[in-house]
Amino acid sequence: MIGSEVFWKKKTAKEKIAKKRTVLFVDDDEIVLMSLQRGLLDESYAKLFAKSGEEALEVLQRKEVHVIVTDMRMHGMNGLGLLRTVREDYPQIIGVMLSGYVDDATIQTAVRQGEIFRSIRKPWKIGGRDFNAVVREAINRYDLQNQD
Repeated sequence: MIGSEVFWKKKTAKEKIAKKRTVLFVDDDEIVLMSLQRGLLDESYAKLFAKSGEEALEVLQRKEVHVIVTDMRMHGMNGLGLLRTVREDYPQIIGVMLSGYVDDATIQTAVRQGEIFRSIRKPWKIGGRDFNAVVREAINRYDLQNQD
C-alpha cells in the first residue's frame, strides 16, 4: 500500500508541472481547432488556439506559451515562417509542425537544424499515441532546457 501511495504522489507532481505549461495550437482550419479543443480536454496543460500565424504572434504578446503546435500550410504566414519568427523573439518556446506532406524536405531540414522540435504527419488522431506523445515530449524538452 505504501508503494502505491508513493507512485500516486509522483504522478500527481508530474501532473502539477504539466498544468503550469501552455501549448498554443495554430491552424487556419477552424474545424481542426475545434477538434483539438474537444480532443485535448483531458490533457493537464493549458491550451490556447489561433487561426493564423499573425494571430499566434498576438497571443504570444499577451500570454506565456511554452510549446507551439502549428500547421505548415496556412494562408498568409506559413507554419515554418511562424516558428522561425517565434524562435527569434521567444527562443525558449518549443515548436512542433503539423504537415500532410510526408516528403516535405523543408520540414525535415528544419527538424535536423533544430528549428523545429518534431513534426507530426497528418492525418493524426487526437488521443493517438503519436500526437499526444510528441506534445508531451515538447513540454518535457521545454522543462529540460529551462530548468531553474
